Amino acid sequence: MSDTERPDRAVEPSSFSVRDLLAESLAGLLQRPARSALTALGTVLGVGTFVAILGLTATTSSQIDARFSVLTATEVTVEDVAREQDPYAPMAFPRNADQRIEGLAGVEHAGVFWSVRTGPDMRVHASLGGGSADGTGEDAALVAASPGVLEAAVPHLSQGRIFDAYHEKHADDVAVIGSGLAERLGVTTLETHPAIFVGEQPFTVIGIIDDVRRKADLLSSVVIPRSTALGLYGEPQDTPAKMLVSTRIGAAQQIAAEAPTALRPDHPGYLKAVPPPDPKSLRSHVTDDLSQLFLLLASICLVIGAVGIANTTLVAVLERTAEIGLRRALGARGRHITVQFLAESAALGALGGLIGTSLGTVTVVAVAVARDWTPVVHPSTVATAPVIGLVTGLVAGLYPALRASRIQPAEALRR
Repeated sequence: MSDTERPDRAVEPSSFSVRDLLAESLAGLLQRPARSALTALGTVLGVGTFVAILGLTATTSSQIDARFSVLTATEVTVEDVAREQDPYAPMAFPRNADQRIEGLAGVEHAGVFWSVRTGPDMRVHASLGGGSADGTGEDAALVAASPGVLEAAVPHLSQGRIFDAYHEKHADDVAVIGSGLAERLGVTTLETHPAIFVGEQPFTVIGIIDDVRRKADLLSSVVIPRSTALGLYGEPQDTPAKMLVSTRIGAAQQIAAEAPTALRPDHPGYLKAVPPPDPKSLRSHVTDDLSQLFLLLASICLVIGAVGIANTTLVAVLERTAEIGLRRALGARGRHITVQFLAESAALGALGGLIGTSLGTVTVVAVAVARDWTPVVHPSTVATAPVIGLVTGLVAGLYPALRASRIQPAEALRR
């Protein structure tokens, strides 16, 4: 039988080994190295932001536990809400409010305070008439407080002393002021028993504080005894009175539950106790807020990266149409073309994911070191982030790869 008479031999199917796939994909990426690098940049930003966000969220969450202030956890505030129920009700706190609360087990110090009404005639100045007529003077707040407030605030005195039960009992015209206000008023020493004026009312400055551990607004205020304020200005009008209570560790919740009844057994509803926040709840809220805000940013970066990879892969398909047609003519199948372009886009995504993971981790460590924190990056985050980059590249390259696989050899070779 002649050769022409022999039946056609079966054509062996073409194959595309993994080695060839990797070689072709690498060659495709290296044809335009600058463009490939810029394309991967979107994924780098997205994955890097993702890792940095999760790492910083975990780090800050751990710091909330570590830094949750013992002072905050031992602080209770009691508010006068009597006028919400009766507009004509007097101040709900009794005169011996400090003693009633300090009698509860677990209380260290307690005191009632409120802001005295202010106005143009209530400016603070260092000489009589210095602020009433010409409008000069300081707009410092005037705070009425029982001695327990200053003790609960744990002030640091640069000069002098705080007022005590003696000044409260005799309604003395004395004041404690912050160091900043003292400097502006020209009060540099207490040896001469200097006086300041609120409007036309003089107060002898007996103490200057330069720091407090609670109630920081005292640093910019003129603090006078409660009894003195009641005698000069009457009960609080514009803002209701409050009580500051410092407790021992672990007693705050119990004190908050007992305080209204201890102060006003006849009308406990006139007072509202505010316990310290739960650190676990606070950490949860902070974590949720950070995660929702910044993960949205990371998602946007990933979408931008995916669009960049898709665009670059599609341009590569158009530029290499002739090459694709030639390979198809030599026996390459459509799935081989699809796999090759998917491998290229996946490689871009994976490379961006790896670089982004490294940069995100470095960012977390750098921020933690700068703030003297302990960096926290979960291993699952580091392991997942490059996979996210890989998946982003695969999804972005799916359409260009399918389009490349549909190119017909004859049509491509005619271009």
